[in-house]
Amino acid sequence: MNNDQHFYLGEDLGMGANKLFGAPGGMQVLSQVATNGSQHLLNVNGLRQRQRPLEIQTGQGSFYVGEGAHDHGRPVENLDFDRLTGAPEMVALLYGSLTRYQQQFGTIKQPIAMMVGLPLQMMSGEAAREYATQVRQWLKGIHSWTADGKPYQVEIAEVKLTPQPVGALFDYVLDEHGQFIPERAGLLKAEIGILSVGFNTLEMLVVRDRAPVERFTAGRTVGVRRLLELLNPGGTYSLGELDVALRAGRLDASTALPVWAREVNGEIEKRWGSSSRRFERIIVVGGGALLLRDALTRQFNGRAVLPDEPVLSIARGLFKLLLLKK
Repeated sequence: MNNDQHFYLGEDLGMGANKLFGAPGGMQVLSQVATNGSQHLLNVNGLRQRQRPLEIQTGQGSFYVGEGAHDHGRPVENLDFDRLTGAPEMVALLYGSLTRYQQQFGTIKQPIAMMVGLPLQMMSGEAAREYATQVRQWLKGIHSWTADGKPYQVEIAEVKLTPQPVGALFDYVLDEHGQFIPERAGLLKAEIGILSVGFNTLEMLVVRDRAPVERFTAGRTVGVRRLLELLNPGGTYSLGELDVALRAGRLDASTALPVWAREVNGEIEKRWGSSSRRFERIIVVGGGALLLRDALTRQFNGRAVLPDEPVLSIARGLFKLLLLKK
């Protein structure tokens, strides 16, 4: 690949938010999608008129995307891994994210070379090869859509895949130019733990001498969604609605947070146990890392490090990895 011919983009296909990072910068779009019923209330005296979310039109229908989508249409909230292989709501979410990215940073005119981070469970086991094929098939090619009535088109010319925690590792050891940070480069020869506490999953990866240590590597579905489920026993709200409230500080999680923290710590203990004491460093990323900062710092006796912007860390690391490999 030639840097003048491609636009490099790190893509973290998160269940809580879709994160993109390129040379101009990074951003996230909440992974909320709703089908558009086109039943809008207009000119309601006495009530404030809400601005509608971004409306994405694809060949598979019309969708609202991003924060507030679940207030304006019928929520589409499937959190199984098949969603990431090109389900209609995932296509709409990608298009919405690419729309917002271009609105913020400018039109992407070159073909895109994309490094995509996938959950560990999708990249291990018997189904891993099939998952990889399906993800590449739907991502690669020319994509056309409309956003709020305006046409958009991009070409994704190259798709590389890697487990999401790998992005966090390379975000930590590489600088913004894809070069190794001298004082951190040696860590790749040591044993490093990476914890990604995302919306759907807790992912644990250990790397020694730039190779994964499989007995310490696993993914579990005890991410932030588990905290939201504890706060929503009757299923009164969609997970997306609760996620928005949590991010805005409108959701009191003080009672459920310690319970969830113990569940997360328990899963880490099952996989790593006392062996975590030998890890040179433990990198912690994801939206859940902010919520569990104190608990994880205590568990690892101060060896846990959170990068700046831990939510964007994986996408930023995937972008840096593209630069390293060009």
